[in-house]
Order: sequence, then structure tokens, then C-alpha cells
Amino acid sequence: MEQMVSPRRYARGAVVEIALLLPVLLACLLLVAHYLRSFQPQLMMLFLLLPLLLLVRRRWAARVVQVALLFGAFEWVTTALLLLGQRRGLGEPYGRMLAILFGVAGFTLLAGALLEAPRLRRRYAK
Repeated sequence: MEQMVSPRRYARGAVVEIALLLPVLLACLLLVAHYLRSFQPQLMMLFLLLPLLLLVRRRWAARVVQVALLFGAFEWVTTALLLLGQRRGLGEPYGRMLAILFGVAGFTLLAGALLEAPRLRRRYAK
């Protein structure tokens, strides 16, 4: 016999899932802004639509998002290194820029890792 889940417990679980998925959405939006600024509309649209894939409750959907976020973190690191070379060449300060971009890269990796949280692993178990 299947056990009934109380509405309050169900709502609490939904709130936890949303809280775990918010960093994924934010990481995607940061990448959308990055690709918009660098005039790459195809990648901008990819990351704009990517969170919709999380509506598919399948393991492969979560994995595709994780791989895309890994690609996004790599993009932040390569952008940081490119700007580092430019700023060094011009004699401009670069420490704060590196801290911000490496922080965003770390946040993007963390967002992808959150899809491995037990609650989300159960959501995307099929």
C-alpha cells in the first residue's frame, strides 16, 4: 500500500527543489548575458532555453544541463585568461577581474554539482 504524503511535506519538498534549481537558472542567465555581450546569439539562445530542459524529469536531462554548465565554467576561465593577457599588456589592474570571473566559474560549477543533491537525484532518477 502506498503511503500518503501530507500536503505540507509535499510543498516543503517542492520549495527545496526550487531552491536547489535557482543557482542553475542564475548560472544560465549569467552565461546568457556573457554571450549576448560577446555577440554569440546561438550560445545565448542555448543557455536561455537550457533551464527548460529541467522540466523533463529524466536523468539524461540533468546530465545535459551539467555538461552545459561545465562548458560554461570553462568559458568563464578562458575569458578570464584572455582578459588577463589583455590587461597585463595594457598595464591595467587585473586582480579584481580575475576574482570575479573565477568566482563566477566556481559558482557555475557549484550550480551543476547541485543537480547531484539527493533531492534532485530522486527527481531525475528515471
